[in-house]
Amino acid sequence: MKRFSLLLWSVSFPACFLLQGPPRPAHASREEAAQVQFPVGFAEEGRQTIRGNMLRAAQLAMDDFLPWDRKPHKEATPLEQCLYRREAYDVTAAPGPEGIMFVSIFPNAHECDIGSAPIIDLGATYAIDIRAWRILAIQGE
Repeated sequence: MKRFSLLLWSVSFPACFLLQGPPRPAHASREEAAQVQFPVGFAEEGRQTIRGNMLRAAQLAMDDFLPWDRKPHKEATPLEQCLYRREAYDVTAAPGPEGIMFVSIFPNAHECDIGSAPIIDLGATYAIDIRAWRILAIQGE
């Protein structure tokens, strides 16, 4: 029985590495966190509310468009390196027909210092089924 358990463990343990999800967010130290002063309320200017369905649809589309584990190739230019960062993109989402959310992902020209070079074909629009949480279709991929 001991041998079987060891065999089972040795086979399943490496599989755990294959099933890892996205990385957990980094947290500041307790000392740094203690210095943060939260406001009593959020200022009207710049405040946005992103509804749960819209947030989840945008996250699903971004996870497909630019997976967490995707890295630039070794000879990537600075522009290419920038385009591998999620914060280099803007997302627009809008409800569609019943049960569908449309999510567009496109590069932010100011984030990557694109200059006058037009960026064509670097974004995509997703049709997300918000009932079953799956991608129905992708346009511009």
